Amino acid sequence: MSSTGTIIRIAAKGDGVTADGRHVAGAAPGDIVREDGSLEPGPHHATPPCRHFANCGGCQLQHVDDEALRQFVTDRVVNAAEGQGVAIGQLLDTHLSPPRSRRRATLHAMKAGKGAVVGFRESGSHRIVDLAECHVIAPELFALVEPLRQFVAKHGGKGAVDIELALVDQGVDCSLKNLALEGLAATEAALEFAQDNGLARLTLDQGYGPEAMWEPEQLSVTFAGVPVPFPSSSFLQATRDAEELMVADAKRTLEGAKTIADLFAGLGTFAFHLAGPAKVLAAEAARDAHLACKTAAGISGKPVHALHRDLFRNPLMADEISRFDAVLLDPPRAGAKDQIGRIAESSIGRVAYVSCNPSSWARDAKRLVDAGFKLEQLRPVGQFRWSTHVELTSYFAR
Repeated sequence: MSSTGTIIRIAAKGDGVTADGRHVAGAAPGDIVREDGSLEPGPHHATPPCRHFANCGGCQLQHVDDEALRQFVTDRVVNAAEGQGVAIGQLLDTHLSPPRSRRRATLHAMKAGKGAVVGFRESGSHRIVDLAECHVIAPELFALVEPLRQFVAKHGGKGAVDIELALVDQGVDCSLKNLALEGLAATEAALEFAQDNGLARLTLDQGYGPEAMWEPEQLSVTFAGVPVPFPSSSFLQATRDAEELMVADAKRTLEGAKTIADLFAGLGTFAFHLAGPAKVLAAEAARDAHLACKTAAGISGKPVHALHRDLFRNPLMADEISRFDAVLLDPPRAGAKDQIGRIAESSIGRVAYVSCNPSSWARDAKRLVDAGFKLEQLRPVGQFRWSTHVELTSYFAR
């Protein structure tokens, strides 16, 4: 049959798009859409490496090659800027994290028959895809899937168990939510599970909040040689390679600044790298993360001052920001609308903005540009490989 259209790009949610605007699921740039709706694979159509692709909600883009994936990540960021009329000074190389490099993941588990299923949910569904393989999470995390399957089969309840895994300095941090242990034998089995699998920590939430059941030594993550305590469920950049690149971009663009305000600082991912000789204010709303950053700063002697402050409800005011040489911010997906407004009103001349949402970032970027800033550098980052989730680093100067 004759062709009716060629896929020219990938839309934000992962569908292929033809020149006349039709969306086609599972299509890659260069694919041809036949009259019957079937696809003739083009040069950028790849064979998905994972047997669960198309069912598992963890990945949306395993059917495209790296060139098309890199272009998708780039386009998401560039189009967001251009959509707000923000001119890009220098577009830096797009970064893609390699397979099996994700160091944190949230899985789900549920008893099924005499066994259990463990994995990501299907896209748009509560159904759990029982993982036999995974090409995105680190091998150390995937190694726990089968032991978790056996443990939940024996001790899980009727509902789904939420599993948070993270790689920290001491090994794997495992947190189980919605799992109530009945009796001493079940509690002892949980401790044996942690010990047998070499967990750095096992945390259970049995309906009364998280409780560490196994933690031979206090967990930490290291930033710039500083071990920072790691509270359960704390935020980490998804991959080490992306974190290193983001930090390098921030250090390069803010070089020479003597005082820096790190806003939405978390555990201090950027603050400890930027500190020395610069003095850094690390502002964070989450109390556990704030206290971890404060503790590490006190022990290390690094010039980091940790401030507990909700920047959504109580942003730094323009006069407070004007006391610094530069600002770095890494807000949640909603962006930093009110805080950006105060930055725009200040006399600050340098802003490094790390974002996990190109859309909210572009809105904030326009506010900065309208206030006299120029977007000097922009880097798209795809650390959630084969996902439509895209991140970026950027640098603005007046």
